[in-house]
Amino acid sequence: MYFKKSGLAGLAVLLAAAALSSRLAAAIPPAENLLPADTFYVLTAPDAAVLRAATADSPQLLLWNDPALRPFHDKFVAKWDEQFLAPLEQDLGLSLASFLDLPQGQFTLAITRNGWDGIDDKQTVGLLLLLDAREKSSELATNLAVLQKKWTDAGKALRTEELHGLKFTVVPLSSNDMPATVAALLPANQPVQELGQTPKPTKPAELVIGQYESLLIVGSSVRAVEPVVAHLTGANVPSLADNPVFAADKTSQFRDAPIYYSWLNARGLFDLITRIPTAAPNPSAPSLMPAMSPALVLNASGLAGLKSVSLSYHQSHEGSLVSLHFSVPESSRSGIFKMLATAPKDSSPPAFVPADAVKYWRWRLDSQNIWAELQKAVGVISPGVLGSLNGFIDMANSLAQQKDASFDLRKDLLGNLGDDWISYEKGPSGKSLAELTQSHGLLLFAAANPVQTLLAFKTTAALYAPQEGAPAPRIFLGHTIYTLALRAQATPAGATAANALYCSVNSGYVAISSDVSVLEEFLRSAGKPPQPLAETPGLAAAAEHIGGMGNGLFGYQDHRVVMRAALTSLKQAATSGAAAQVGLGMLPKAFTDWLDFSLLPDYDQVSKYFYFSVFTGKTNPEGISFQGFYPRPPQLN
Repeated sequence: MYFKKSGLAGLAVLLAAAALSSRLAAAIPPAENLLPADTFYVLTAPDAAVLRAATADSPQLLLWNDPALRPFHDKFVAKWDEQFLAPLEQDLGLSLASFLDLPQGQFTLAITRNGWDGIDDKQTVGLLLLLDAREKSSELATNLAVLQKKWTDAGKALRTEELHGLKFTVVPLSSNDMPATVAALLPANQPVQELGQTPKPTKPAELVIGQYESLLIVGSSVRAVEPVVAHLTGANVPSLADNPVFAADKTSQFRDAPIYYSWLNARGLFDLITRIPTAAPNPSAPSLMPAMSPALVLNASGLAGLKSVSLSYHQSHEGSLVSLHFSVPESSRSGIFKMLATAPKDSSPPAFVPADAVKYWRWRLDSQNIWAELQKAVGVISPGVLGSLNGFIDMANSLAQQKDASFDLRKDLLGNLGDDWISYEKGPSGKSLAELTQSHGLLLFAAANPVQTLLAFKTTAALYAPQEGAPAPRIFLGHTIYTLALRAQATPAGATAANALYCSVNSGYVAISSDVSVLEEFLRSAGKPPQPLAETPGLAAAAEHIGGMGNGLFGYQDHRVVMRAALTSLKQAATSGAAAQVGLGMLPKAFTDWLDFSLLPDYDQVSKYFYFSVFTGKTNPEGISFQGFYPRPPQLN
């Protein structure tokens, strides 16, 4: 009996091990083990089921399915189904719902080099889509068979290509294959032919589709698909995982299992872009701007020193974290990246930033370094533009020196700028549409001599708009407030409205605002500090998720106040016909027909879905990173 039991147990263990090993053998490798080493860009969700679950539990989707939003939701969905989804399915001859549940494992989009060398017009980059259906493999095969039959019935000249023993269907594409439903939403593309130039023939497009076990493989050419099949069938060829830049970023940026991530091979892409020859002048169509070498622009801007760009998204019960990293080593950092680099300095909200600020950021940028790098970059890219910039400064000096012989814009304004820039914004002052859409922000920047800097700024502003009608400076609590008249701006109703900036100095900062009451509140804070933003409940804890407030850049946004104003203004605009006043006039008419903002609920009905967010920026020898953390609203826990 003992041996019988032992034999049965052993057999069970063997069967379980065999099943496990079979499952492991059938597992589809991750994207970096399938894509070629010279991949330019990849966006992948390693586990679509995890992504689907995270999306379902997100505040955004919970809000979308909330009963209070049902009237708006149902009308949009009905219009979407009636005017887009149903016609699209009719154009395609298939049901899109049959494909929605197929992604169970990885879902990957990628752009590969595909033999492109930056010179040969006949070569193009490759486009890839990889979708792992896992246990829905048979459904995937069925859907592909249905698609192939529909294409055959439609008269398409399909052909079959075999790669490493795997058969692929090649579908020829033309501009006529664009579904009419999709084409109606896109702007019309007018053909353009340059004078004196013979138009280049366009290469016929095609779609290459195949299935390996549970993996759907779709590519823009047979050549684009071939490396993926090679990796799946065991060929010993380099993959993206073998790319040392990607490998380094995977370790540092994609740890802790992100729900999705994307990666740009900037060095590989920019190296090829620099090979693109500068267009020769066309006598039949002369250009006012001289053609610029891509290599010149990339080097001068600092982009040539960029190795990669990484983005990742994590979500937990505490909130969601978005990370963006530019891999640009300090030794090769120049141009824009040298301007953006920050020192690890305090960027927390100073005591004068009030608790009712709805937006705030503080960036410890080296203004002198920015000005020097900007002049250097502009001088290399376009010496004429740099000459015009210096000409403007010289003209400003000449005009100002007629009243003050000692005036020097470079010294009084630019030379005084410090390394501390702060901005914050208050919420709406009322409930009318005009009040809800009005800005109540304040910009501050540190200066070595704030009074001299402000006067230089005021003098320069006079070159932009006449100041004859501007109010005289006035004293407020011992501080001088200057009013700078701006050019009148057209309102959505067609009228013109006068604009002004209000400026003053306090606590070593030059302060500028278009709302004098916000400026006065800042000046008042010197003697009567407000309840500070820094003491907002949960702010310090949220900041810890992104490394604190001492990295050189820190920001905050209160989505509760912002969304209250947004929902209220959208409803008012929809009911009063003032869509243009809130920017809705820029949307295609099809969208505005589907989005009936008059059906939106009052904010209090959906307030539990909104909270606040924080973000930071930090610089280290390897690169520059930005992170944003969105704490889960407490009411949803």
